[in-house]
Amino acid sequence: MSDYRERNRQLSKAEKDRRFEAELMPVIDALYNFAFRLTLDEDDANDLVQETYLKAYRFFDYFEQGTNAKAWLFRILKNSFINDFRRKSKQPAKVDYSEIEGYYNSEDVESDADAGGSTTDMRVQVTQELIGDEVARALNTLPIDFRTVIILCDLEGFTYEEMAKILDIPIGTVRSRLHRARQSLKDKLGHYARSMGYGDDAESTENEVTDEESAA
Repeated sequence: MSDYRERNRQLSKAEKDRRFEAELMPVIDALYNFAFRLTLDEDDANDLVQETYLKAYRFFDYFEQGTNAKAWLFRILKNSFINDFRRKSKQPAKVDYSEIEGYYNSEDVESDADAGGSTTDMRVQVTQELIGDEVARALNTLPIDFRTVIILCDLEGFTYEEMAKILDIPIGTVRSRLHRARQSLKDKLGHYARSMGYGDDAESTENEVTDEESAA
């Protein structure tokens, strides 16, 4: 048994409750947002968060103090959603990412990531700049696998490594899934995204304005 598990098992109930409250409860708002984006239903989201915290309390011995409590809770919630909710819902089927796995296993993809594991191409990070009703509606229409990676990375700020642990998938799959998800979201936003400065039309207009200013 790990040392931290042994220490946790020796905690009094009062001390366990105090640590649980201090370390895990501050994440509740982010946890609810994640649950709602997965279930698209307020009652189901509340139930999912409640179940997550019940499981977290039950298995609190397995949580190592000082590690990422948010990532630990998100993983519990994700597993609960898969096990208890997804099979009861009519979510879109999982997409096949095999056609782009080759690209993300190539050397080219490494140049697209910084040391922290996030891409630097701002054109695909639409959710960071366009948070609002249009984005929320478009995000909710994505397949659950796409929706999840965008939430975890672009809205919650998890690294690729943290996402891989939460989702139980390789980092290469995280990258490929996120790339496809962002592109799908961008396509769904369509004219709205271009009007806000994203997409080829907006870039062409910007170039034309720049050329006119130079000529003047």
